[in-house]
Amino acid sequence: MSEAEKPADTRQPDTIENEIEATRARLADTIDQLAVRANPKNIIAREIDNVRAFFLDAQGDPRSDNIAKVAGGVVGAVVLIVVIRRLSR
Repeated sequence: MSEAEKPADTRQPDTIENEIEATRARLADTIDQLAVRANPKNIIAREIDNVRAFFLDAQGDPRSDNIAKVAGGVVGAVVLIVVIRRLSR
């Protein structure tokens, strides 16, 4: 579409200014939200909450199934390291 074919903007200058100001306010709010999300302390707190949620249910009781999985993985890794060390002697 060429410039001649584009319809003219019939909005009033006040309307355009109000839209620009509303857009600026939304952008400022979005930037503030991103700054809060990207704050290292907030990132660490979210990750700690994720780990806690993995090991504890909503009532704060241990989730034995997930604890057993992690414990099994740790035991398996230790056994693997011991076997590799003994074989390398």
